[in-house]
Amino acid sequence: MAAKFAELKKHFYRRLKYRLIRPKPPALSEPFSGPVVVVGSAPVSHKPADFDETFRVITINGSQVVTKAWGVEAPDVALVQFNQIEGTNTNAIEVRRVLNGERAKMLYILLWRDGRKRLEDGLKAFNYRYDNLEIVDRYRRMALLDRVGGMQCSELGADDKCSNGINAVLFALYNGATAVIITGINPDSGGHVYNQENLTRLHIGKDREILLRLIERGYPIFTADPAVSQSLGLPLWEGKARARQISEGSAKTARTDSKPANVFNPSFG
Repeated sequence: MAAKFAELKKHFYRRLKYRLIRPKPPALSEPFSGPVVVVGSAPVSHKPADFDETFRVITINGSQVVTKAWGVEAPDVALVQFNQIEGTNTNAIEVRRVLNGERAKMLYILLWRDGRKRLEDGLKAFNYRYDNLEIVDRYRRMALLDRVGGMQCSELGADDKCSNGINAVLFALYNGATAVIITGINPDSGGHVYNQENLTRLHIGKDREILLRLIERGYPIFTADPAVSQSLGLPLWEGKARARQISEGSAKTARTDSKPANVFNPSFG
C-alpha cells in the first residue's frame, strides 16, 4: 500500500512539474530535411535500401558499432543514456568498450544529473568525442512523446516508458524527418548487437504501443528489418521510390476518408 501511494505521489508530482515548466523537446539548430535512419542495438539490423549521403543517422548507446560497419564515421546524432558514462553493469561496460575512440556530431546525454564537468570528464575517460554536447532531462524527453505521439507518460518504471530507440524515432519526427527508417529496434527481441550476454530488453510493451500509435497517426515510419515488418505491421523500407508510392497512397486514402488524418507528404530526394 505504501509503495502504491509513493508511486501515485511521484506521478502527480511529475505531471504537475511538467505542466508548470512546459518543457520543449530537444531541437536541432538545423532540422532534418530528408530521411533519417534510427539504429538500435538489437542483434539483427540491416542497412536500408538506397542508403547514401542524403540519409541522416541517429544511433542509440552502443549501436554506433553497426553504422561504423556501414562506413559512417560519426552519426549525425547519438543518444546515450546517463548510466553508460560511469555505470558498472555489463551493458554500460560494453557500451563504453564499443564507443571508445569514436565520435558523434551531436551528442545527447539523457537524464544526466551530475554536472557538465563530470560528464565531460567521463566521456574523456573512454575517449568519446563530439562536435556538440547537450544534456536532456526527463521532462524534455517526456515532451517528445507528448508533442509527437499525443501521449503523456510520467515514466514511473520500465513498463511505463519507451526505450531510447523509440525516443530517437520521436526526436527524428519532431526535427523534420521526411521518413524514419528503423533498424535494430525490435520489441520482440532480446540481447544487444555489441555483446553476447543476451540481456533482457526492457520497455517491450510500450515500444510496440507507441510505434503502432505513430503509424495510426500517419507518420512516415518504416523498418529495414523484415521480421519487424511482419511482427508489427510496419511498412518495409524498400527504397525511396517505393516509399514515395506508399506515401502517395496514404495521402490518397486520407483524402477520401471522412476522419481527419495526420498524413505526411515527404520528399525522399
